[in-house]
Amino acid sequence: MLIALTILGLYFWGMFDSSVKIVSAALIISDFAAILAGIAFSVGFISYLWAPRIYIFASSLTAYLILAATVVTLIFSTGGMSSPFIALWMVIAIFAGVFGMYGTLPLLFAATGYLVLSFIDDTLTREATLTTVLAGQLPIIISYIVWHAKAKTESGDDKAYKDLANELSQVAGTSEVVINAIADGVIALNSQGIIELINPAAQRIMGWGKQDALALKYPSVLRLTDAKDRTLVPGNDPILQALNTNQQISTNNLALLTHSDKKLFVSIVVSPAGAVGSGVIIVFRDITKEKAEEREQAEFISTASHEMRTPVASIEGYLGLALNPATAIIDAKARDFITKAHESAQHLGRLFQDLLDVTKADDGRLGNNPKVVDVVTFTKDIVGGLKPKADEKGLGIIFKPIPLNGIRAIERRLNPVFYTYVDNDHLREVIANLLENAIKYTLRGEIVIDVTGDSDHVTVSIADSGIGIPKEDLTHLFQKFYRVDNTDTREIGGTGLGLYLCRRLAEAMNGRIWLESEYKKGSTFHLEVPRIQNSEAARLTEKAREQKAKDDAEASLAAEDAKVIASTEPARVVAIPASAATPSATLPPALKREIPTSSLITSPIVAGPDAHIGSHHPNISINSIEQHPEKYQQVRSSGISIPVRIAKNDAK
Repeated sequence: MLIALTILGLYFWGMFDSSVKIVSAALIISDFAAILAGIAFSVGFISYLWAPRIYIFASSLTAYLILAATVVTLIFSTGGMSSPFIALWMVIAIFAGVFGMYGTLPLLFAATGYLVLSFIDDTLTREATLTTVLAGQLPIIISYIVWHAKAKTESGDDKAYKDLANELSQVAGTSEVVINAIADGVIALNSQGIIELINPAAQRIMGWGKQDALALKYPSVLRLTDAKDRTLVPGNDPILQALNTNQQISTNNLALLTHSDKKLFVSIVVSPAGAVGSGVIIVFRDITKEKAEEREQAEFISTASHEMRTPVASIEGYLGLALNPATAIIDAKARDFITKAHESAQHLGRLFQDLLDVTKADDGRLGNNPKVVDVVTFTKDIVGGLKPKADEKGLGIIFKPIPLNGIRAIERRLNPVFYTYVDNDHLREVIANLLENAIKYTLRGEIVIDVTGDSDHVTVSIADSGIGIPKEDLTHLFQKFYRVDNTDTREIGGTGLGLYLCRRLAEAMNGRIWLESEYKKGSTFHLEVPRIQNSEAARLTEKAREQKAKDDAEASLAAEDAKVIASTEPARVVAIPASAATPSATLPPALKREIPTSSLITSPIVAGPDAHIGSHHPNISINSIEQHPEKYQQVRSSGISIPVRIAKNDAK
């Protein structure tokens, strides 16, 4: 269209400006050429704006050929090969290959026809031939080669694109089939937490329809609560944590409220969908039945452990008496047997205690009495208490923060004070368990204990030079009843409960536990708990001190009241029903011998408004009442007086 407009512009310039003829007669455009140029422009413009897609190629080719005919007309009418419009021919010849053979052959025939006509008219010279070939035919050939090669490339790209699109479509179709066939719920979220995909299993579990859930924020559909039915906060929301950290988060301790407000326990795994900002994939399943079975198992274990611990404690006690020279005399051989039996009974008692602790942890019945703890000093005491066990095996103990009682430090350093606010019984059990394991599984070498931290956390690390843990066992080590099964551990023994209990206790303290280990080269266990600043520790300590003083004062007052009550009359009194034939009729023989009959009050204590009658004068003997009846005569709210007891001699 631009070339056609150029030709039309020259035409109207020559029509209205006579000076054009003076400049060059070759610039004068004939009426026929102008008409062809107008037709070419009109066809091209219509093709560009309104032609249907299926007619674009034909209309564009028509406009192109008309334009080519216009340029040929101009060349013949303005001097042939010496015409200034040869440049326009070269321009349009370059685009002949765009239309393939339909554009190339007509232009090639036109250039070749010019040579033939020149030869017939005997006007063909060497210069004219060279100009025709270079300016007329060569651009057409180059255009075909270039555009045909590009068309091939584009065709190949289109084929590759179509193949890739088909492959992706097949993969997407297969993925959709797989996702829809999964029994677990699957939800895909974008980086803003908006639901983009929800599979049929998720719809069935939650009671939401696909169209209702899509494009909503996940908290309105996936309504999660913690074990105490509290709405999740950012600190314990696994989905929000995964969106923020781009790390996989999994948990089995959450509940889900369905669309009908039914509560289900669920296991959730939240995985990042790619780079940060790509969203996450949530996979969850209903574990309500499994939780119920676990609860039943825990109740059975708890009951059985509690019932069996009592006879085991009795066995341990009697065996201890047998080993005590003050209570029994046995020979050396019997002592050896009883000693082994006593050790086994102690081990069994510890096992039952571990089982009870585990069931409490699983049921959420673990007590929590937080106190301010100086972790360095606290750990030092535990290490000092377990040092004799390490000495028995010939192991070295290194406590890095402080050297004490034969425990050497490997370096001199200034140790900050690390405070935490946790249940010190939980903390003691975890550190002691990890240190006992280090001693148990280290055959030779040394154990290094360190306490470090930052502004938010305190970390206790226990490194040993023991047998180490194989890589394939690392991820399972903190599971219940899991033990590393190899030749090194079979001889040592264990229950597989200690580390599981340590993990649960660490979680109860809002901390975490992890390890680094290499088989045959030792292990390092790390316990991390929240740290509090010195000012906060001082405030909590003062608060605890004030509370203790208050409790002590209340206990002292209670003790004084008890002394006053006890000093009123030291005789022991047992209340019996008034219907008894005699004051001691219903008493067991032991009490009959131990308590004088004259000390018994036969009237039952009256509840309600008259309760003060017996409560003001507890443990009062009958003799005292008979001697001074006026002191004890009371009037009931109903106005009935308590009669004065008459002695037998007076009655006669």
